[in-house]
Amino acid sequence: QVQLVESGGALVQAGGSLRLSCAASGSIFSINEMGWFRQAPGKQREFLASITSGGSTRYAASVKSRTTISRDNAKNTVYLQMNALRPEDTAVYHCTRTIGTMAIGSWGQGTQVTVSS
Repeated sequence: QVQLVESGGALVQAGGSLRLSCAASGSIFSINEMGWFRQAPGKQREFLASITSGGSTRYAASVKSRTTISRDNAKNTVYLQMNALRPEDTAVYHCTRTIGTMAIGSWGQGTQVTVSS
């Protein structure tokens, strides 16, 4: 069982950037594909990006040009860099184990990102 703790969310102005972190423990992190999702109020959870153990990445078209996912296996951590933030990026951001765009693992508490216009 993988325990996940997301952090790095904040209140930022439109056009700003954030780097979110997801620290994992309790399992062999380095062999797991990991991904980021977000959920805005009243909306379904949305896939953003995933990264395999070997570093191959996949992005949702809606964020691809503004987003970079990365991982540090030595630190059991996966990151999500988001640039040019927009008010519509406001959501709770979560990480979990993935297969492609599908979440297959448990969820952490998430980290809140709020983008003001």
